[in-house]
Amino acid sequence: MCALFGWLDYKHIIPYKVLKKLTQALANAAEERGTDAAGIAYIRDKRVTIYKRPKPAHKIRFNAPNGTKAVMGHTRLTTQGNQKFNQNNHPFPGHADKEFAFAHNGVLYNDQEVRKSKNLPDTHIETDSYVAVQLIEQQGRLDFDSLKNMAEMVQGNFTFTTLDEENSLYIIKGSNPLCLLHFEVLGLYIYASTESIMKNALKKVGMQNFPCNKIETVHGDIIRIDSSGIITRSEFETKEDFRYASWMRYYDDFDDNYYTQHEQLLFDMCNCYGVDEDDIALLLDYGYSADDIEDMFMDYDLLYSTIQNIKCNGCYDDFLMEM
Repeated sequence: MCALFGWLDYKHIIPYKVLKKLTQALANAAEERGTDAAGIAYIRDKRVTIYKRPKPAHKIRFNAPNGTKAVMGHTRLTTQGNQKFNQNNHPFPGHADKEFAFAHNGVLYNDQEVRKSKNLPDTHIETDSYVAVQLIEQQGRLDFDSLKNMAEMVQGNFTFTTLDEENSLYIIKGSNPLCLLHFEVLGLYIYASTESIMKNALKKVGMQNFPCNKIETVHGDIIRIDSSGIITRSEFETKEDFRYASWMRYYDDFDDNYYTQHEQLLFDMCNCYGVDEDDIALLLDYGYSADDIEDMFMDYDLLYSTIQNIKCNGCYDDFLMEM
């Protein structure tokens, strides 16, 4: 699990200090979904600039320069690619017919297969998300068609964001959550992975009472917000997660060894949902059933918060001592 956040200022009437504070507030609030690394991307002199560090967001000072029109951000909970090597962290740079930055919330599990089948170049970046950047680059352009082709080729759970050198923001909405608000009076769009991140950030900045409209996004949407604040839309074909479908078919055929087999399937599938085998073992040890954990796979916020709550304050160690 990770978080996406950012804003696009198209009327340029908001003071720089407010936008600077907004960026930091969004990043800090987004720590609820990842503290391993954080980063932002913005355009400076028509060039993509990326600033990221393998630290929690609150330990980083994000200082996009005065005059920045849009910021695209990410906080990371590591699933693949060691965060200590900063090239594995988001956002990633990309080069097609224009420069762009790219960020991903979720897990892709067919990245190696895609790299082989599409003959993508070798890379020192270990993160599964980077295959999406390579697919866009291979097509030689950043537009609705290239994003559609990319989104239909990767498999896993995702929502992607892309910021190009012209300060156009793209949102590719997969199965992972996203909250997008339009403050029309201010000429400002703000987005975050969850409503709780959004509410916390707006409260910190003092914008919680400003009138705004929620822009609806559904699985399969591709949304472009250009530097003038104009929204255009396209879509990609959604498909069933075949691994989860196979899992559920297997679930229907379980015999008397149901629980052992079911638990093993949880271990096999956990990486696709942003957690590891130790997390699944922790949940099972703490008393959650395989059915409970399976339900949590469909609610990323619940899954992450449950694991963190068990780990916090030594409660899991206390539990083990009582056994």
